Amino acid sequence: MLSSRPRVLYLHGFASSPASRKARFFAEKLEALGLAVEIPDLAEGDFEGLTLSKQLALIERLGRHEPAIVIGSSLGGYLAALYAARHPEVDRVILLAPALRFHALWTTELGPDRLRLWKEKGSIPVLHYGTGRPQLIGYQLMEDAARFEPEPQFSQPCLIFHGDSDPLVPVAQSVKFAAAHPNVRLIRLASGHELTDVLDKIWDESERFLLLNPALK
Repeated sequence: MLSSRPRVLYLHGFASSPASRKARFFAEKLEALGLAVEIPDLAEGDFEGLTLSKQLALIERLGRHEPAIVIGSSLGGYLAALYAARHPEVDRVILLAPALRFHALWTTELGPDRLRLWKEKGSIPVLHYGTGRPQLIGYQLMEDAARFEPEPQFSQPCLIFHGDSDPLVPVAQSVKFAAAHPNVRLIRLASGHELTDVLDKIWDESERFLLLNPALK
């Protein structure tokens, strides 16, 4: 077992919730190891007013500047990386299809016309996977995201899982990031963005990473 038993913070993805399948899966597995797991609602009930700054502030309150393992999925993965870069007390990091370069990803995906319309209207509807229905998201998300570094620099041991067929976050981003960071190990999987069809494989590797603390190359 992990000698210091740090807490685990699991950060869900954009338009998701603490009740997501991956969040529940990791909570069950980690709690079976005797680890305390916290899965916050990163929107804090205000999805329309969501920003990276607000989400990081919540994570910092929960982290309490104490040792922790941070696990993040998609946008939660980018937030986990940003948090680890600012908090050396973080012990280890696990990222699931992390949305590094978040602002650039969305800028490319939406294109100039849709971005301009979003800015003019102030908010646009998106499907919220946690509620199963469309919800408004404000343009302040993009304005705030532009303030953050595209690829956070952190030194803690990190394990990244990314699907080779991910249509939302190109696996090439994780390949490039891992190649430039000796503390990062990338595991590519025959899957898409959600990774829910390879959770057992992910857990097998995550458990070894957490309990055996292998040297990352």
